[in-house]
Amino acid sequence: MLGILVSRADSVSVHIGKQLRAIADWEAREDEGRPDGAGGGTVYETDGAQLREFDDRHLDIVRPADAFDDIDLLAVASRHAGETGPLLTAHHTGNVGPAEHGGEDNTLAEACPNALNVVREALDTHAPPEYGVGIECTHHGPTDVGVPSLFVEVGSGPAQWDDPDAARAVARAILDLRETPPHRSPENGPWTDGTSDQRRRQLVGIGGGHYAPRFERIIEETDWTVGHILAEWGLDAVGDLDSPAAESVFGQAFEKSASAYALVEGPAAEHLDALGYRTVSETWVRETDGVPLGFVRTAEDEVMSVDAGLRFGRPARSGDLPDSYRVRELPSDLLDEARGIDREATYDALVETALAFGTDQGGTRPTGPLVLDPEADRETVVEALLDVLRSKYDSVEVDGETALARQRVFDDEKARTLGVAEGPAFGKLAAGEPIEVDGETIPPGAVHDERSRRFELSPPS
Repeated sequence: MLGILVSRADSVSVHIGKQLRAIADWEAREDEGRPDGAGGGTVYETDGAQLREFDDRHLDIVRPADAFDDIDLLAVASRHAGETGPLLTAHHTGNVGPAEHGGEDNTLAEACPNALNVVREALDTHAPPEYGVGIECTHHGPTDVGVPSLFVEVGSGPAQWDDPDAARAVARAILDLRETPPHRSPENGPWTDGTSDQRRRQLVGIGGGHYAPRFERIIEETDWTVGHILAEWGLDAVGDLDSPAAESVFGQAFEKSASAYALVEGPAAEHLDALGYRTVSETWVRETDGVPLGFVRTAEDEVMSVDAGLRFGRPARSGDLPDSYRVRELPSDLLDEARGIDREATYDALVETALAFGTDQGGTRPTGPLVLDPEADRETVVEALLDVLRSKYDSVEVDGETALARQRVFDDEKARTLGVAEGPAFGKLAAGEPIEVDGETIPPGAVHDERSRRFELSPPS
């Protein structure tokens, strides 16, 4: 059940509340067990949601979830103030540093990363054309809500706060949260080692500014979502990152985001590592998109880390990952030659056939080893590399554990010996066309040599 909080102390919250009641079928009832200004009085209910009104500022209310009937998630209708123009935004609540706007110092409320992803997408769907959509860092109270919660806001000034289209867009986005779990479910399947939080695609965001375009891109472009976002200015307000206050805030960010991973900008990474938390790069987040996290952990432990060059192939994202794998090496000479002919095609050959594979040079140069499905044939990968060779060589023949590649090569010295002048005549001969020199026909074969190269296909010993 979704709870919706409207604060009568915020005219924008009231405006959004009116739009909420206008766009859905609600039943009104009287709750005489609570004061009217504390969520009692008239209560509005519709399928999957309950709306209650409070007199106090939403930033200051302590445990507002207690006023609702068995909710799993609380959405707070609110305003956003800033110099950002027309903007619809959402964020989690808590104080990174002193509590200047509700709640307690250095205390975070329980986040709802899955709901943040859903509401951001809903805002994008419903926003009037002139409005931007964004997410913000964790930056004000309340800090004790009672259930996972988030603010959903109209910004950023009086013209927008009075705009019915903006209020309606936020109202629709809030209603789209009905039946939305606050958190992603832990992954199950053959790769289920690790704690529940290690199997959730939920990140803590650390660093950056008040607005969070980097973390928003992660939400938009990968299957990861984000819980608490601790901006650089908030961490500055906490003080020394080695202090007990900072350690407490970091711990709350992971615990209350139900996350085992932090994507970090700035100097906090070394402090988090020292505290035993897992910090990851944006490369790691993007490369693990769609890959079971248990398999990611195992492959990094046994092969190499993503940051060192581990990359995942299409079979790892197929949704039908095997429960075991084999690590195999590739024939080095064949791999070197294929990369030299067409590095992109070589990379794509491994992407299409391997669960994972090693790279270097920033993840662009495939090197091996291969991580293969036990039922997969290493020879399939080798054949894909031989196909790359065929784009250069005239023939590639396989005999047992050896491949022989042949290529006709134009010998410009032979051409000069036969009196062929450099220029168009060279080009014709190189392309396989005969030419005439002083009345004599020179066939292409007279100025071409056949060169061959042998490649061992067996794995290195």
